[in-house]
Amino acid sequence: MPILSKIASTKIAEMCLAVALGACLAAHAQTPKQDEVVAKIDGRAVTRSELYAKESSTLLQQRYDNYHVEREALGTLIDDELIAAEARRRGLTVQQLTQQEIDSKVQDPTEQELLVFYEGVQTDKTYESLHAQLLARVHQTRAKRFREAFLTSLRTKAKIQVLLPPPFAETALDDAPARGPKNAPVALVEFADFECPFCRQMQPEIEQLLKEYDGKLALYYKEFPLNIHPHAEKAAEAARCAGDQGKFWPYHDVLFGDRSSLEIPQLKESARALGLDGARFDACLDSGQQVPAIQKDLAQGQQLGLAGTPGFFINGHFLSGVVSYETLREVVEQQLNPAKTPN
Repeated sequence: MPILSKIASTKIAEMCLAVALGACLAAHAQTPKQDEVVAKIDGRAVTRSELYAKESSTLLQQRYDNYHVEREALGTLIDDELIAAEARRRGLTVQQLTQQEIDSKVQDPTEQELLVFYEGVQTDKTYESLHAQLLARVHQTRAKRFREAFLTSLRTKAKIQVLLPPPFAETALDDAPARGPKNAPVALVEFADFECPFCRQMQPEIEQLLKEYDGKLALYYKEFPLNIHPHAEKAAEAARCAGDQGKFWPYHDVLFGDRSSLEIPQLKESARALGLDGARFDACLDSGQQVPAIQKDLAQGQQLGLAGTPGFFINGHFLSGVVSYETLREVVEQQLNPAKTPN
């Protein structure tokens, strides 16, 4: 069955700048205007930006959840249009192209492969009774893999510009530890927790982003230790104590690189391994000298509505949790090309 109906194709044509392969495919989504008046109180206008500023702690995550759903739907729309455009280029129907590039490449698994798959399924039903279902699931998995590979090749050839921005919230940089030029056109503010596995998972993506946009991107780190992580707050203090001696980022990298380094004795050992003044570091950590700075970051994150980590603000545009490198890059590109981004 064709992936796109005639009605859907018409709507996509209206939304895209071009649909031919190699042309610019721009997914344009209107976003609320910040100066839009949403209420009047005895004649005083209340704008959307005022609503977001005062109620961000309850609205930001909901707005991000909505953005996430819209972004996934937009990705599906773009993929479908790429396939439809390629089918037109080859003089095929979408069904014929799908058969040629995806369905025809899916091979039946051997009985041994299917048996191995069955053994990984938690069920009390026999292999024989599930045989048809198992076969269908393997076909589906393999077809999905071939479809993604085909779409990757189409995306590489096409020029795709996504213009749908994440929700926005004002974020103060304050005295947060920073990497990159302070006059960089793009500021990435990260709220993170040194004991958070998802924060650790995102570090390679952030490093890659800093390399790709060297000179154009600055990273600002905000402490947001969660109550569920017993060592996170002291680790945050330790990183700030290391920062007092000019070694915040090397210490940051140590904490995210070694899962066993968050007990206080290990925190102190890590400081000495980096060549810090041990006595000065210990005094800072033991006295709680950095607690006010940590609490300031926490209060800001809570006011913004953060409930977990990591949380990212790219020029104020919010992304939550583990996000792909492509998504991070997409938002950075939007900020570097503001004239192309919808208001």
